[in-house]
Parts: sequence; C-alpha cells; structure tokens
Amino acid sequence: MNEKVFSIESHSPLELFGVGDRNLNIIKELVPKLKIIARGEFVKVIGEPAEIAVFEELFNLIIIHFERFGNITENDIRQLAGPGGSESMIKDMPADVLVHGRNGMVIKARTPNQVKIVESIGKNDMVFAIGPAGTGKTYTAVALAVRALKNKEVKRIILTRPAVEAGENLGFLPGDMKEKLDPYMQPLYDALRDMLPPQKLLTYIEDGTIEIAPLAFMRGRTLDNVFAILDEAQNATSSQLKMFLTRMGRSAKFFITGDITQIDLPRHQQSGLVQATKILNNISGIDMITLDESDVIRHKLVTKIIKAYSKEAES
Repeated sequence: MNEKVFSIESHSPLELFGVGDRNLNIIKELVPKLKIIARGEFVKVIGEPAEIAVFEELFNLIIIHFERFGNITENDIRQLAGPGGSESMIKDMPADVLVHGRNGMVIKARTPNQVKIVESIGKNDMVFAIGPAGTGKTYTAVALAVRALKNKEVKRIILTRPAVEAGENLGFLPGDMKEKLDPYMQPLYDALRDMLPPQKLLTYIEDGTIEIAPLAFMRGRTLDNVFAILDEAQNATSSQLKMFLTRMGRSAKFFITGDITQIDLPRHQQSGLVQATKILNNISGIDMITLDESDVIRHKLVTKIIKAYSKEAES
C-alpha cells in the first residue's frame, strides 16, 4: 500500500468538499478502492499506485474547475470523472462569460461598450477605458485580468492607482504599504473578492501573484508577463502616466481606466489621461474606448445624476 498527501491550502475545504463533505463522498464513491482522509488543508489517500494516479488526475481537474468557476457540484465531479473529463473541457466556457466568480456567479460584459472593451483587449495590448462613475470600467478590467491569470496568459496581476489625497507621499500614514494603500484600492479589492475565493486571493497577494502598489512605485521597473491595471488614471500627472505606460514589458497587457470629469489634481497640473487621449489615439496596438451614461449599471439615479452634471457643465 502507498499513500500520498495533497494540499488544498489555497482553497476553502467547505466550498471545495461541500456541506457535510457531500462532494468528498462523491469522490470516494468514484474511487472506492482508496482510503481517503481529509483533514483541514490536506487530503491523504492510501491504496495501490495505479488507483492513487486515477485519484490525482481527478483531483487536479476538480481543483482547476473550482479555480475557474468558483464552485464545484456533484454533477461537475461526475462529468470530470467520465471519459470526456479533461482540462480542455473545463476551458471550453461560453464566449461571453469573462470569469465565474464566487459561488458560481457569472461575470460578463453587460453593455455594448463593455463588450467593446472585451473585444479590444483581445486585439490590443493596451486599452484605455474612459467614462463616468458606475460604467463598470474597473470591474471589467479586473475580470479581464483574473481571466488572463486563470488561463495562464499572464503570470501576475498588478493593480495600481495614484493616491492623490496622500500626495503619493504615503510614509506618514500608519501601517505597512498594503495598509496605507487599502483605502485607495478598495474598489479593486471589492472586484477581486467577487471573482476569487478568499483563501486563494490571500495566497495570491502573499506570494506576489497579485501585487497592489502605488503608482509612484512603478518607476524603474519592467513589467513582463503581467496584466497591469492603472485605475483612476485621470489623477495621474503627465509624467506619472508616461512613466507607467513605458514600464510595459513582453507578453503584457495594460489597462487604464479613468473619468476625466473627476480630476482631483491641483489646478496647475495637467491630467496625464487627458493628454494621453490626444497624443496616443492613433497608435496601432492601443485602443481607447469611451463609456457614457448608457453604460451605467448602478442604481438608475446614477444615470440621471451624470446627465444632470453633464448638462450643467455644458451650460
């Protein structure tokens, strides 16, 4: 008899094995010759080497499915254990679905301009999404980044934002760098929490697979094999935005979001995003997509508020 131990430390045992170990019991039923013991973050299997190999193949497919879709059901496990079960089958998901979030939540483009963003990132390595609050710019960007990471198109996700209120001088704030930045990065955290299991997200942040850093800390780096998101780019100065855009390395995707109606920079400083829309507009490989009030997916009053402010600005 042989034994082998498998780790599930990046996943919740409850979400993976189900209430009352319902999913684990299905696995035991499918490989009855093995003794399977689940304890916390580890699963031990005892049996003949050939049976352990069968379990390992099924277990790996279950983990891949869980990471991709955010949940796993009895029917999923039986399908994976069947003759057609494979990683390619798991990856064969509907084209309009960006990623399956926690508890099987389907995350996809919900407006025509969001669809344009999804199509554009497939054709271009750098995409600007410019529009008012509530149009899904940040959420769509994070979904695309998580999809790229799950599909192994990139090795890391980098999230950055200009901390204008702190003047990019964060040293006087209490806590470590993550704690200093958290208030500014909250929308990105909120999106990530929708799309990744809590333990997996924590692991990604701890091992650097997902990096959250202030814009000023991008200086001097070359970002290879990453999906980098610069959020609230309207609050980056011209020199800051140029610095960020020129960090782009090989096999990288850069996504820049911003709302040029909400610039918080001092009056004497020009928004780098406003400048970029003028001077980078006709470069092949860079696309700029404008969203408007028709893309707002928050409360219906948000659309009316945006229209009212737009009308006031025009007058």
